[in-house]
Amino acid sequence: MSGTTTARTRRTAAVPRQWRGTEAGGGANRWIVLLVLCVSLLLVAVDATVLHVAVPAVTEDLRPGAIELLWIVDVYPLVCASLLILFGTLGDRVGRRRVLLLGYAFFGAASALAAFAATPQILIVARALLGVGGAMIMPATLSILRQVFPDRRERALAIGIWSAVAAVGAAVGPLLGGFLVENFWWGSVFLVNLPLMAVALPVGRWLLPESTGDRDGPWDVLGAVMAACGLFCLVFGVKRMGSGAWPLDAPTAAPVLFGLVVLFLFVRRQRRRTHPLVDLKLFGRPAFSISVGCIVVALLALVGLELIAAQYLQLVLGLTPLETGLRLLPLTFAAMAAGLVGSRMLQRLGPRAMVALGFVLTAAGVLSLTIMGQSDRPAVLVISFVVLGFGLETTLFSAYESMLNEASAKSAGGAAAIGETSYQLGAGIGIALLGSVMNAAYKPGVASVDGVPERASSAASQSLGAAYDVSSHLGGKPGAALLAAARASFVHGLHVTLAVSAGLLLLGAVAALRLPKTMECAPADEDDTDGTDDTGASGGAEGLDGTASAGSANAPGTPEATRAPGAPPRRDPATAVGAESGS
Repeated sequence: MSGTTTARTRRTAAVPRQWRGTEAGGGANRWIVLLVLCVSLLLVAVDATVLHVAVPAVTEDLRPGAIELLWIVDVYPLVCASLLILFGTLGDRVGRRRVLLLGYAFFGAASALAAFAATPQILIVARALLGVGGAMIMPATLSILRQVFPDRRERALAIGIWSAVAAVGAAVGPLLGGFLVENFWWGSVFLVNLPLMAVALPVGRWLLPESTGDRDGPWDVLGAVMAACGLFCLVFGVKRMGSGAWPLDAPTAAPVLFGLVVLFLFVRRQRRRTHPLVDLKLFGRPAFSISVGCIVVALLALVGLELIAAQYLQLVLGLTPLETGLRLLPLTFAAMAAGLVGSRMLQRLGPRAMVALGFVLTAAGVLSLTIMGQSDRPAVLVISFVVLGFGLETTLFSAYESMLNEASAKSAGGAAAIGETSYQLGAGIGIALLGSVMNAAYKPGVASVDGVPERASSAASQSLGAAYDVSSHLGGKPGAALLAAARASFVHGLHVTLAVSAGLLLLGAVAALRLPKTMECAPADEDDTDGTDDTGASGGAEGLDGTASAGSANAPGTPEATRAPGAPPRRDPATAVGAESGS
């Protein structure tokens, strides 16, 4: 009996506790883990946009001031972006599953607090706590995915599904929020998270594997705080610019400069440390640095454009918010399709052609939107959004896959946090940059309209929404003339913004030419046809917990050289499962 116990201990030594006895070496469990991770990501992605349609109801109920309302909307992405590196690297240190489950708990508690917030201040605090939970969840999902799918070809498919779910979440948020606000009350957009979190916590604890990275040396607490403070100030300043603040104003320029100085000191500190918080040597690999840059460029070119397009659909074409959401669905469906077929395309085309093709397709979709004027052309919109969505997801999927492949399993949390941070920074800079381009092209057209007072023209030049308000107060021919000029000027500004966005995307396509030409897989991956051999892409002998495997049929990817003394030799995967089930 003792010999049987010892043998079983050897076989399961390197298998995470929650996977033992559930055919950890089989292919099914990895996909169940992916399902749990995608549900986690879906919640975070939905929560990033679900509040947008509930803002009018929140304003009517809680009566927040202008600054308070701005914080209610922006504090979630601001806190989330600031803490991604902190929690991503903390997961490498103390365990990614542990950080993920803690993020679930934070997210659930903050959702309950937000749903029943009685004052704007409480809602702001709740939204900040949601950002903390989101920062725990987002890098953990990607780093666990990196650990569970060491075979690059399987991992590419998993990342495609993961990115498709992110696209679905961003699109579902406004639709779900609109439905809940119309049928219940604004707090229900947060309350819907509670039952999902109640299920995700026990299921995640039972199914998800625990894994850690390199634990050599102490965790750099000061470095983590510096990264969080620097990113908070930088993102705060960028968001102010995106909301229309002048870049050289002290409240805008000071946080940006302070954030850049702190981040510079953070980088210098990491280069001098023996055990840095973030492995900056990753940026010395062209595939990693170019992939991160491509993520920034893709989001920079498109997120601001998405907001402008929403205004165009509602204020120029006169669509309702629900109709606007439905018009954007083709973009989401195309992004889902690109994520699902991206793995096979990546294997055939390689990262260089894949990312460049995605940028070119996205630029083509953006430029095709210049056909749109003040009249509705549904067919043009559908075709343009399909091309744009497919191209964008092709770019992001390939860039994420290439970036994550360059990071070892030990530094997966830090690499995932860098990718998510670049996503958030690209989005913030895009809103600021394209918003400035839009305003610069829009204002001259309404600055001087015949028969309209100068004060009214000045107020209308702030935005198309402001022009609608001013024209309604003026009434008569002056109001109609102002509104017509504002609509024409907005369409002109949209066309200029589309051209600038397309130019940025084509620059991204040029940068992508430095990526690897082919999708290289480790030699050990060639034998992994059924998903039972999980040898890492780097050829390392790591189990799912980030440590050296003890060598068994139940421990995926265990090389013969690292099997435990006395353990049976490596067998064919097909016979290994049968032998284990009969033991």
